[in-house]
Amino acid sequence: MKVTVIGAGSSYTPELVEGFLDRHDELPVSELWLTDIDGERLATVGSLAERMAERSGAGVSVKRSTDIEESVADASYIVTQIRVGGSQARIRDEKLGFRNGIIGQETTGVGGFACALRTVPIVLAMARAIERCAPDAFVINFTNPSGIITEALLRYGNVKVIGLCNAPINMIMEIAKAAGVSRQQVGLDYVGLNHLSWIRGVSVDGTDITEAARQGYLDHLETEEEGAAREALARFVETTGLMPNGYLQYYYATQEVFAEQNAKDKTRGEEVVEIERELIAKYADPDLTEKPAELMKRGGAFYSTAAVDVMASIQQNKGDEQIVIARNGISIPCLPAECSVEVPCRIDRDGAQPGECGDVEPEIRGLMQVVKAYEELTVNAAVERDRDAALMAMVTHPLMPGIERCREILDELLEINKEFLVGW
Repeated sequence: MKVTVIGAGSSYTPELVEGFLDRHDELPVSELWLTDIDGERLATVGSLAERMAERSGAGVSVKRSTDIEESVADASYIVTQIRVGGSQARIRDEKLGFRNGIIGQETTGVGGFACALRTVPIVLAMARAIERCAPDAFVINFTNPSGIITEALLRYGNVKVIGLCNAPINMIMEIAKAAGVSRQQVGLDYVGLNHLSWIRGVSVDGTDITEAARQGYLDHLETEEEGAAREALARFVETTGLMPNGYLQYYYATQEVFAEQNAKDKTRGEEVVEIERELIAKYADPDLTEKPAELMKRGGAFYSTAAVDVMASIQQNKGDEQIVIARNGISIPCLPAECSVEVPCRIDRDGAQPGECGDVEPEIRGLMQVVKAYEELTVNAAVERDRDAALMAMVTHPLMPGIERCREILDELLEINKEFLVGW
């Protein structure tokens, strides 16, 4: 079985490689192809992957290439984890937001919008290569903003795509740890979009434990979240009983979170650059044969768990339930059938089939519908290179200002991204 990782120069790749090696019995990879446009990063990360594979004795052959068609040809599974413009583009996005008094986070608000405009055309070009060279492959998309990128592939790419984020698996692992059970025993009544989702109920082996999980969520906030985010998310839980994804802090405490982030010496992107510099130096050590512990600073906990869970379930036709990003259908009735949603899905040889979430509570329905409208407009703008659609996407987003300020910010966004936004 051939598996390909596009964007393999990422510092996350050793985490993914470890997952393939540790669970080789469930997903018998024989060839692992790593591809990236950055040949230097690919050589460093790829060499570590080769040493990890050799040490494991799993019989996995690691190959490197900067040619995407060679890399994906006849692959069974293709993982996409690219960042168009690299960390420097992310930092520019963050600072664009700060300069204009709005959230500039990597996937949310103007930062996520800029990232999507850069990325959608590239992933659709990748999809054309996959259609030609690996038409039967499943594409597992981690590329951010994952919900928008997955929707673009669902609407404009003729590939079998499933979107992934490690946020749901992190929630499940926290609950499983607190309850003293395996992750497979935990069931979530979970509804929403990528980075805009809520847990409505929790069960273990079919027994409802929502009250205990809710208290565990609040306890987790006390230790893991900072000031405004902790207070806002806790107040929402106490008021509604629903447990929100951490990214909801940007909507429930917008000004407070913005002020806290703006007061820091460095953006998260600048912190990531420093972390990655240390990681790449470690990866270059010829004596290193395993994922270094420092990778946890980068984020992405249980990244490989989520990826291998999906691929193994497809490969073995398990028919188990996992939370992934897929085509809505009738899962969330208040959203378009063709859009992407992040919900519990049955995973089998045919891919991901969303379950029915039923009616959505009004306290979350409105925000979900507005952000989905923004995502639809963003995909349209990126595909058509349409300034009007781009402006309307910005105006629609709850974290953006009025139309005249959005027009000014859009002009600035297009200027600082002109290297990547050809044809605008």
